[in-house]
Amino acid sequence: MDAGAPVRATPWLKSADPAQWPVAPGWQDLVAHFWATRHGQSLRSFLSQRVAEHAVIYPPQPLRALSLTPPDAVRVVILGQDPYHGPGQAEGLAFSVAPGVPVPPSLRNIFKELSRDLGVPVPDNGSLVRWAAQGVLLLNAVLTVEDGAAASHAGRGWEVLTDAVIKACSEQGSDKVFLLWGAHAQKKAALISPRHQVLMANHPSPLSASRPPVPFIGCGHFRRANEWLLAHGREPVMW
Repeated sequence: MDAGAPVRATPWLKSADPAQWPVAPGWQDLVAHFWATRHGQSLRSFLSQRVAEHAVIYPPQPLRALSLTPPDAVRVVILGQDPYHGPGQAEGLAFSVAPGVPVPPSLRNIFKELSRDLGVPVPDNGSLVRWAAQGVLLLNAVLTVEDGAAASHAGRGWEVLTDAVIKACSEQGSDKVFLLWGAHAQKKAALISPRHQVLMANHPSPLSASRPPVPFIGCGHFRRANEWLLAHGREPVMW
């Protein structure tokens, strides 16, 4: 599948079969182990029930972040909380929306800070596939949500998988940059080894982006991430 192609064929989740959700080879063992655990089996049972009840669940490919960004390619990890719950928004990458979908407020602030920090022109769409293709793992803590119901799948088991992914990123491979925006993401700092660069700021939501203690607008994380990568012999991200 073309990494740059929008996920349009199936606008919502039609099956709770993980075999229909491809991941990069480097993630396969970790993901297969999760589905074999009681947490994974419980989550799959829950999703199967909700699909059978004709719930509209987004995104159509919950594991897309693990498909586009193999573990050995990860340079930067950006942690989100929950997929967007509006029709056609979520495309399986934290903060990202499918091409042609209006850019949500948090993502507008991300682009605003990127432009302020690095002078990057504001993109003409909200898809962050180009980041994922460069080794930026765009990982939500919860990987599915029901239409119009934020956090509706929180606490169902996804967090066990995504915590395992964060730990794997911390324990394996080269040094990385972790961008933790907002209190929820910052709780994951305990999973990350001190050898990595961890940058924290408020969430980019309009409710918090310009407020203390660490305003997102003005945080300079994009420049700081690239400077750290260069200092550690890694290629910077073309944000």
